[in-house]
Amino acid sequence: MYKGMLGPLDGSKLSECSLDHIKSIATGCHVSDVILLTVLEPVQLFGETWSKQAAEEMGKRWREAEEQSQQKAEAYLAKVTKSLKKEGIAVQTVVVPAKVGRGAAESILDYAENNKVDLIIMSTHGRSGISRWAFGNVTDWVVRHAKTPVLTIAPPGCRASL
Repeated sequence: MYKGMLGPLDGSKLSECSLDHIKSIATGCHVSDVILLTVLEPVQLFGETWSKQAAEEMGKRWREAEEQSQQKAEAYLAKVTKSLKKEGIAVQTVVVPAKVGRGAAESILDYAENNKVDLIIMSTHGRSGISRWAFGNVTDWVVRHAKTPVLTIAPPGCRASL
């Protein structure tokens, strides 16, 4: 049923709550391609008008910050894939930069559409009210705009009990 499954992770413990579900579905449905994805937000450097030398130095710092961000994301994904690999699940990790003017949600959707993903599994962060408005909701955007099914995972303790 599912051949390609995408698990976007943002580095938070809440996003990792989807890993047990990814593991279960990958095993139970014999998913051949499991991809864990992290989207790198653009490095932001602010300042005033600079001389050419200062601008070149800032460019160097910006490139170094981007490289460090990339390395940190790759190390994070390598760490979280260990539990999946112990279960015999073949996992790929991908780090993609967010496109200028587009957020993480749109980068996730672009990746899913361009890489034969049949299912996206991601955690919600349980935001509501003003914090949801202020910080946005990547999962909500993906659910509303994805062309493939999206399974959302509510981490324990993130939902009010009825």
